[in-house]
Amino acid sequence: MQEKVMLEIAGHLVSEELIKENFICNLEKCKGACCIEGDAGAPLDKEEVKILEDIYPMVKPYMTAKGIATIEKMGTSVTDLDGDITTPCVDGNKECAYVIWENGITKCAIEKAYEDGKIDWQKPISCHLYPIRITAYPAFDVLHYDRWSICSPACSLGNEHQVKVYEFLKAPLIRKYGADWYKELEMNVEALNQNNF
Repeated sequence: MQEKVMLEIAGHLVSEELIKENFICNLEKCKGACCIEGDAGAPLDKEEVKILEDIYPMVKPYMTAKGIATIEKMGTSVTDLDGDITTPCVDGNKECAYVIWENGITKCAIEKAYEDGKIDWQKPISCHLYPIRITAYPAFDVLHYDRWSICSPACSLGNEHQVKVYEFLKAPLIRKYGADWYKELEMNVEALNQNNF
């Protein structure tokens, strides 16, 4: 198996897959399955725990009855068996408690509240960045591509339009690391492409 190449961008490591693979979310095809599949909720940073507690009263009116019941029972965030902090899931392992539906497609109650100007926090950064997953170490982050079969329509759409993962996720990458970091990433990718990477 070929070892994955990592780029160092301002102290963080970026998997080559993020600049080689194509990806555009295709909600019409997948219906937002990443919000209702899997064995845990969305990963949360420690600072996001307090944010969720603070914004819950503004987000609650957008939520489903099942989602609200889950939050009231479990809290706005939970710690899973691995010790990771995540959003709670309805019935323990189904959809994220913050999921709502519009025309059969999953949406996020947090993001709807943000879009309506009720809160100034869009959603957990792990959701915004998906399919990028971050492994955080004390001194640096490692950004890698989380391959999941439910995202095959996104890969097909990305191939059709030739949009790379890092390009599709420009906004959340800037949200996480800043515009200067993203500009450095672009310059590194351009240099690699000139060398037939």
